Amino acid sequence: MVFWYGTFGFGYIIPATFLPAMARALIADPSIFGWIWPVFGATAAASTAIAALWLRRVTVRNLWAASLVVMAAGVLAPVLVPSVESLLLAAMCVGGTFMVITMAGMQEARRLAGAAAPRLMAAMTTAFALGQLAGPIIVGMAASDQAMGIAGPSVFAAALLLAGAWTLRRPEPVGAAPEHGHERKQT
Repeated sequence: MVFWYGTFGFGYIIPATFLPAMARALIADPSIFGWIWPVFGATAAASTAIAALWLRRVTVRNLWAASLVVMAAGVLAPVLVPSVESLLLAAMCVGGTFMVITMAGMQEARRLAGAAAPRLMAAMTTAFALGQLAGPIIVGMAASDQAMGIAGPSVFAAALLLAGAWTLRRPEPVGAAPEHGHERKQT
């Protein structure tokens, strides 16, 4: 769980750091590329309310996994199809999931670790920070290779996010604590 939370930090920070630069490269008018951050913020604000509604139907673990998939789509969109629309999609996908993943990850840590949850949460937060530090460093190293630029690290980040989602969707370990308010269901 700690490793996958760290890869979330890596996957999140690449678009969170480079979306404005990508927007500026595609759009000369600041009144248009400037909309990337308000869209990012608005979807982040709305995401927690939407997640609360989803938690009536799915487990925290499955919400976390689904959010990782959506974030991966947002990380990939602007490198696969560089356009204003893909940048806005990236802002919505990444902005709309990072708070949900944070919430879900911490709730899952509390559920699985019980009294040891603070230690697990600390390890997860440290891993997230390391992922955030690694993202710009790897993009910087890739930027020296004109052919790769941000595309290579973005594809790598999306692959890590998808691997994390796949891991979270696997059946829980035997003896895992049942989720508060939910039966142990796989949806």
